[in-house]
This record gives sequence, C-alpha cells and structure tokens, in this order.
Amino acid sequence: MDILIRRARPEEYEAVGEITAQAYLGDGLLDFGESDEYLGELRDVAKRAAAADVLVAVVGAGAGERVVGGVTFVPSGGPMADIAREGEAEIRMLAVAKEARGHGAGEALVRACVDRARATDGCVRVVLSTQRTMHSAHRIYGRLGFTRAPDRDWNPIPDLDDIMLLTYELTL
Repeated sequence: MDILIRRARPEEYEAVGEITAQAYLGDGLLDFGESDEYLGELRDVAKRAAAADVLVAVVGAGAGERVVGGVTFVPSGGPMADIAREGEAEIRMLAVAKEARGHGAGEALVRACVDRARATDGCVRVVLSTQRTMHSAHRIYGRLGFTRAPDRDWNPIPDLDDIMLLTYELTL
C-alpha cells in the first residue's frame, strides 16, 4: 500500500475526526464511551488545525484518494501542547482507520512528525503521551527510537485514579 503523508485539507477534517474518534472508541480508549467529553476534541480537527499541524495518511490517487489516518503535530507549544517543554515538539491524537492498520500508515505519520521536528528551529526532542493499552503504537515508537520517560507520565483527569498516560520521548 503506497501511503502519502501531507497536511490535512479542510474538506478532510470531518473524515480525520471520525477516523480518530472511531479508533479511540473501537480500541476502548475512552472511559465513558460515546458520552466521553474527549470525543468532541477528537472530532474537532478544525480546532486542532488552527493551533497545530494536522497531517493525514492517504492512499490511492486522484478521485480514488482516501484518508486512512491522521496525527496532530505541535511544533513548539501553544494551546495544543499537553506536555511539551521549551525546545520540544509534541505528537498528539495519532489514529489509523481499522481497515488500514498494519500497512505502515501509523509509522509513516510518526516519521513525518519526527522529520518536521528536525526541521523546526530549536527543537531538540519529540514527546508524546500514550495509554498503557496502545501496544501497536508503543511498538512503532520503539522502532523509531523513542524511549519511555516515566518521570513525565501524567493523569489528564486527576479525579480518576485509573487514567495514567505514559510518556515517550525522542532526542533529536
């Protein structure tokens, strides 16, 4: 499967949002399922694109081109950053459509983010948060040289004890 990574177009925002929402729902990553407040954030690609770079993985060409995944790349802080510090870029909301998994789209999206980070002046590291159960993503991060940074693990909803996000980092 030939995969092209590029910036998302406004007419693709709805598709990217739905791929992301369905990936999180299908993988059981939202504690409150369809009623989870975070689902709205996952679907709001226009909001993300206004504050960061939303990249898509597409397959096919011309009229047959189809979005199969997306990721948000935060080059240097701003409202979309959760954990990035000075000199760090952040990867957020990586998702690949179920039918496209296992063909390299997720890895291609992460590689594109790393390439963008390397091209960002003053960027020395890429960071990301992931859930404990995202094993396929963990394997991608390991293959690309990311390492665990347990001292940076965090809980986005402190009222819920069982939500702890793992942090990975890649020094450039």
